[in-house]
Amino acid sequence: MDLSFFKGSLYEIIATAVFVINFLVILNLIFREKRSIETTVAWILILSTIPALGFVLYASFGRGISKDNMFKIKEAEDKIIKNNILDTNAKLEYANQFDPNIVGHRDMIYALANSNNAHFTDNNTVDIYEESQEFFDYLLEELKLAKQYINIQFYIFKDDEIGNKILDILLEKAKEGVEVRLLYDAVGSRLFNDKSIANLKKNGIKVGSFFPSFMKIVNFNLNYRNHRKIVVIDGNVGFVGGNNVGDEYLGKDPKFGNWRDTHLRLTGDCVRDLNIRFILDWRYTTKENLELDKYFADDCCVTLPTNSSTTNNVGIQIVSSGPDITELDEIKYGYIKMIQGAKKYIYMQSPYFILDKTLTDTIKIACLSGIDVRIMIPSKPDHPFVYWASYSYAGELLKFGAKLYTYDENSFLHAKTVVMDDAICSIGTANMDIRSFELNFEVNAFMYSSEVAKKQRLIFENDMLNSKEVTLDLYNSRSTSVKIKESISRLLSPIL
Repeated sequence: MDLSFFKGSLYEIIATAVFVINFLVILNLIFREKRSIETTVAWILILSTIPALGFVLYASFGRGISKDNMFKIKEAEDKIIKNNILDTNAKLEYANQFDPNIVGHRDMIYALANSNNAHFTDNNTVDIYEESQEFFDYLLEELKLAKQYINIQFYIFKDDEIGNKILDILLEKAKEGVEVRLLYDAVGSRLFNDKSIANLKKNGIKVGSFFPSFMKIVNFNLNYRNHRKIVVIDGNVGFVGGNNVGDEYLGKDPKFGNWRDTHLRLTGDCVRDLNIRFILDWRYTTKENLELDKYFADDCCVTLPTNSSTTNNVGIQIVSSGPDITELDEIKYGYIKMIQGAKKYIYMQSPYFILDKTLTDTIKIACLSGIDVRIMIPSKPDHPFVYWASYSYAGELLKFGAKLYTYDENSFLHAKTVVMDDAICSIGTANMDIRSFELNFEVNAFMYSSEVAKKQRLIFENDMLNSKEVTLDLYNSRSTSVKIKESISRLLSPIL
């Protein structure tokens, strides 16, 4: 019996089904999902030109998520947030001419308050850690001092040497009666051992996995990750920045060499705002309802660090963003306002530098206006397509007058910082790329302080000493293979 007919028919049925499904996906992209034009066109191109593989890629990376009320605000939180905004408006209205943290920045503070309910506080202290070892040293010490609770959240958490040091302290604190909650991203922390997690739970530590994977293999929300790194201890001390928990962040992975990152230690009322962000993430992940009185008592004391480099009385807004709100890219708006407001300089560091047209044009205008625009990216890739797309976008700005630096070839630059005019500084988890703006859940501290901004400028200028400047002539002389890598990577950049 000749089976070739049936084989041919089966192939035609499968091929037709793939084309029909892809066509329906394309219709959904165009008419229902509110994505950027660049992202929509990129997915249409992939689904049309490589239908079978395109469908697999879209199913893995391209599907949208249900965004309705992801982070539900309870009545108690709503009251806190409304009071925060009233407090922010009062400061902007009445303290505008007196507070040096507000003078000249009222529009920026107001924009972030309107788009993100970002509370403005000005009784904060800030320490900047440019060395990962210093950050982890301070983190371990603060964890040991916890008396009431520890809220800890990382995109990547590994139970390696540094991870186990943290876990040992968390276990010890749980035995002392301290409430400990650990939240991690399921994909970023896929190497977090199940035995370690089970041991934490057995010893009274509450553990949450954001968008968990099925059998640690299949994740139906692979494209949407919680990239935030938040630690809040007793409501007194907070940490936020670029470091995750893993030995590679201490320079122990020969693939990357020395790890260059930036992290913050915060005290003051901004810690409450950081804690609200953690609690909303925690509730969505674990469905646990928390009694807020414990975490937002007005009589919380503030512990000042012994570090002599601490900067006091800093104005801060904690700004979060994520795909749960499709109409707004809050952290991107903050970056754009900083670039638009710059009169002298704007310095940017990011391991990934993939821009949409709005940001590209904003930076070009700043360059053409005589602003000293400097961009620093790594000299080596951790994700090849992302790296070459970054190199392409940064290189495009050279002809408009921007300066481009690639950080030490024996190191990996992972810091996410923006600083302008010795006035405003942003440090947090958001990269300068489309993924951070549209797909990841991120959090940044926007700081209004000449002292903090000057410190970050000096850190950037010190990093320049360990970097190679890519001039326009050098960029134009790049090899054909690099140009091909850039072209392909740039074409895919909206979905990287």
